[in-house]
Amino acid sequence: MMKKALIVPAAVLTAVLAACGSPTASGSDDGGASKVDSHAKEVFDKYNGMSGQERTDALVAAAEEEGELSIYTSNTDLDAIVDAFSDKYDIDVNVYRGNSESVLQRVLQEAKAGFAGVDLIETNSGELNILGKEGLFYPYEGEFRDAVRAEGQKEHWTADRFNVFVVASNTDLVKASELPTSIEGFADPKWKGRISMELGDVDWFSAMFTHFVEQGKTEAEVTEMFKAIATNAKVVKGHTVQAELLSAGEFGVGISMYSHSVQEGTEDGRPITWRPKGVAPIQPLVLRPNGAGLMGNAKHPAAALLFMDFLLTDGQQNIADEFRVGSVPVANDPLAGLDTIEVDENEMLNNQKKWDDLYAEVVQGGELAEE
Repeated sequence: MMKKALIVPAAVLTAVLAACGSPTASGSDDGGASKVDSHAKEVFDKYNGMSGQERTDALVAAAEEEGELSIYTSNTDLDAIVDAFSDKYDIDVNVYRGNSESVLQRVLQEAKAGFAGVDLIETNSGELNILGKEGLFYPYEGEFRDAVRAEGQKEHWTADRFNVFVVASNTDLVKASELPTSIEGFADPKWKGRISMELGDVDWFSAMFTHFVEQGKTEAEVTEMFKAIATNAKVVKGHTVQAELLSAGEFGVGISMYSHSVQEGTEDGRPITWRPKGVAPIQPLVLRPNGAGLMGNAKHPAAALLFMDFLLTDGQQNIADEFRVGSVPVANDPLAGLDTIEVDENEMLNNQKKWDDLYAEVVQGGELAEE
């Protein structure tokens, strides 16, 4: 039995919020700054109300006059988009990159101190939801947001890409005809030692658990099903490592893998795929959006708005080049015709500990894989 060692963001987020406190409105006892700067609001409102070439031309002129943009991100693939943006426009982009928890902590600390250090945040959904709940974002509106998949049009922020959880297999080890039509089939003892789960996939687990309950199973039945699956599984920390181990034949199937990690391996000629020949992918796929939010106290609001527009237009090709699923559907949509479900963001925000504890209980029945 593996030790109960689940690393999840929820505990980190709770600690960060407790340590930093919430940003406060101007005039408060601790001297915190307003969450929305009056100039930023004026600029955002002006261009949010425009569309088409009129918006683009006016926004480019205003953004280039500002001449700067500050972005905080946890996305390691954002460099290509930033470079393309800088090549197209006369705007200097300053990027701070850390993991998603570091980005969150930095933003909350700056907000508490009344320091406007960043114009736009591009990171994971969990951290964006926290910042949105704290009232730090300003609405982003317009035709480019309207083009985003409905699952990516969040209350406080807008998705530019999706993490898509898929079932992937090593084609040298597992025939397509062997695969079940649902992950429920991996509870069969014949899969002992042949499958993998990821240590931190609480969001995927929550979505799939809810899906099976909605299909008519009791919560107790779903819990036992997942425990049976975990008993057969090698538990891996990290999706990149999981893709590497699947490629190396350490197991035959990964049941909650990122589609972009798998697709990159497929394109590189490794014997892995999430679209096995001759059969449909195991469904449903689980979607979790990641994206960006405009800071309400942005020093460079026009540049931030222009970058958001760019993310959802030209930037979508850069996202596709990294094998990721963009938030704007395209002609060769990789999700077309497939059954998808979404991670319930409110559920994860309000009941994270419940899912952390339950998933930790489930995966401790698996075998911790050696990296």
